Amino acid sequence: MKHPCLDCGACCAAFRVAFYWTEAQPENPLGVPAEMVATTRPNILAMLGTDGPDIRCVALKGKIGEQVYCSIYSQRPSPCHDLKASYENGEISPQCDRAREKHGLAPLTPDVWLGIVEKI
Repeated sequence: MKHPCLDCGACCAAFRVAFYWTEAQPENPLGVPAEMVATTRPNILAMLGTDGPDIRCVALKGKIGEQVYCSIYSQRPSPCHDLKASYENGEISPQCDRAREKHGLAPLTPDVWLGIVEKI
């Protein structure tokens, strides 16, 4: 079974992804590509597509609720690292649940995690 986030993507189309400028290129050569961010206030960047009314991160590829992936997964910023799917660590994630609800998806349950071999 694959990680449930690869069938979801709701969080990438529900929240503003803002982070400190040092997480992006050119300051951090391994960080978020500069062409994928916008300055929102001094020293703070946001992923393009997440700072407006129709939220969808520019790095999200695929169809929400079916099959998705992050095109910069290894370079994603700290808010993306920090957000966990519900029950991924044994606890409910209110952010995950809200994002899934916004896109008409049922919340994850502990049962979803049974049988998962690989985590993203």
